[in-house]
Amino acid sequence: MKKVHDHFSHQSESYKKYRPSYPTELYSEILRFVNTKENCWDCGTGNGQVALKLSKYFAHVYATDISQNQLDSAVKEKNIIYKKVRAEQSGFEDNQFDLITVAQAIHWFDFEAFQREILRVAKNEAVLAVWGYGLCKITPPIDEQINIFYKETIGSYWNVERKHIDLSYETIPFNFKQINEDREMIMAHYWDLNQLKGYLKTWSSVKNFMKAHNGYNPIPELINSLRNEWNENEKKEIRFPVFLKVGRIEK
Repeated sequence: MKKVHDHFSHQSESYKKYRPSYPTELYSEILRFVNTKENCWDCGTGNGQVALKLSKYFAHVYATDISQNQLDSAVKEKNIIYKKVRAEQSGFEDNQFDLITVAQAIHWFDFEAFQREILRVAKNEAVLAVWGYGLCKITPPIDEQINIFYKETIGSYWNVERKHIDLSYETIPFNFKQINEDREMIMAHYWDLNQLKGYLKTWSSVKNFMKAHNGYNPIPELINSLRNEWNENEKKEIRFPVFLKVGRIEK
C-alpha cells in the first residue's frame, strides 16, 4: 500500500483560518442523489469543514484524517465522530454508509486500496462524492504573477500528487457509475492581501521550498509585487474552479 504522508499537521490552525469554504451549490448537487441520510463518512476531513455542513443533514457523520492536529482543531458537533485513521483502513463496519465524501484529499490516497474500502463500508446504492479545486483567479495582471509563482518559483516543489489537481481529477480512477454531469462550479470569496498571504502559506509546496532554502519564505516577495495591483486593505473577489464527481456504489 502507498506510504502515508502527513503534509498538514504543522499548519492546522492556518488551514482552518485561511482555506476557502465550499459553495452551497456543491452540497445541494451531492445531496439530491442521496436516498437515506443515516450515516455519512467524510474522509480526509482536515478541519471538519465538510463534516460540519453534512451534520445538518445526517444523523451521524464520521470524519477521519491522518492528522491529529487537524482533528484537534476541527469544529465539534454532537453528531460528528472524529477518528484518526488512514482512508484505506478505516475500521468501520461493512455496509455502514449512505454517503462517502472526499474533498481536496483523494489525490493523496492509495486509489486501489481506497476503492476496496469504499466497497466494503458503503451500503448498496450509496453515493460517493469526490471533489477538489484548482488555482485561484482574481484579475489578469494578478493571475499572471500568481501563475509564475505557482509554476516557476515553487513549481518543482509540489508533491507529485498535485498533478491530479491540475488535471481536475481526470487522472484519478473513478470506478463507479457517475451520476452527475461534469461541470465547473465556482467557489468565490472576497479577500484582502493578508488573507491571500495566509492561504498561500498553507500550500505544501511552500513548506517544501522553505525546507530546501534554509527557511526562506518566497511569499512576501510575491505579495509585495502584487501591491501595484492591490491596495493593502482592499478586498477583491477570488474565484476557485471546483470540479466534482458523484458516483453510485453498486454491489
